[in-house]
Amino acid sequence: MYEQFFGLRERPFDLTPNPRYLVLTDVHREALSNLEYGISSRKGITLLIGEAGSGKTTLIRTAIEKQPDRVHCIHLNNPALSRGEFVEMLADRFGLSASAKSSKATMLLQLEALLKARHEAGETTVLIVDEAQSLSIELFEEVRLLANIETNEEKLLLVIIAGQPELVARLNDKSLRQLKQRIALRCELKPLTLQETAAYLAGRIKAAGGVGAQVFTREAVTRIFDTARGIPRVTSVIADNALLSAFAQGRRPVNSQIVDEVCADFDLTSTPEMPVILGTEGEQPASIAVVQGNRMLDLGNGPLGASTADERDGIGDRESVENPGNSSKWRRFFFERRLMQR
Repeated sequence: MYEQFFGLRERPFDLTPNPRYLVLTDVHREALSNLEYGISSRKGITLLIGEAGSGKTTLIRTAIEKQPDRVHCIHLNNPALSRGEFVEMLADRFGLSASAKSSKATMLLQLEALLKARHEAGETTVLIVDEAQSLSIELFEEVRLLANIETNEEKLLLVIIAGQPELVARLNDKSLRQLKQRIALRCELKPLTLQETAAYLAGRIKAAGGVGAQVFTREAVTRIFDTARGIPRVTSVIADNALLSAFAQGRRPVNSQIVDEVCADFDLTSTPEMPVILGTEGEQPASIAVVQGNRMLDLGNGPLGASTADERDGIGDRESVENPGNSSKWRRFFFERRLMQR
């Protein structure tokens, strides 16, 4: 819809968990390293915690894609099941016989035989349970028992449990203490900082073939950060609709007024009083002036302020104040056209 207008090959802010669009912040990079280490070292159970929309599924799929062929990954992303349905799904995902789908004992016997055969062949099997905050107590127990399949030296089935912050409270339940004791690695995805939000926007635009400095003004990026509170999914929703509104009006780059109107339409409230997290302990408030005074963004590990005119992967210049018009009307019009074309 707006891709050609902004010089993009494709839409950069779709909500599908595409590993190609993963922008690695320090926290995401550490979490990805933990997932990979948990798999390679057969660590048993790894726990990944993150707010809804923080990028857990994208990170998991990235970890899966980076594994060699000898690593078999089973991803359960809808675990709100009964015990019978859980057994049936496991049997199906592991390619077990039809009888294993209706008998837990048969499923366990066949699964253990499969895991032993793979282990002897030098292969690894990983079970990933996503959205685990929705698991019932009995299914948590089933996951624990699956993680107990092992030899005297190594685990035969590695388990990655991912979920929202309420999962932490669930695991503190006294009835789940045995499962909690078996968690060998734990990582948590925190909300993005202002710098990381700018990197997220610029990185996804770059992955889609565009140049961040030509798409969003600095003020627009700050407004997106204030409203999305560092949650990547909300950031993507605002950015996508802001691009659609700007395209409808024939305006680029996207400015803060367009972002404000999109946020109002989605009933999202900005929090400008939210402190800017600079990420490095001990930095002085003067660093904020640098952030506000220069262009965004160096996509590497450097600071937010990118002061050279040649750094074209960043988020663009200051904006002039103009009336954006009724962008919501145009956005609805183009959204309806997009639906009709599907």
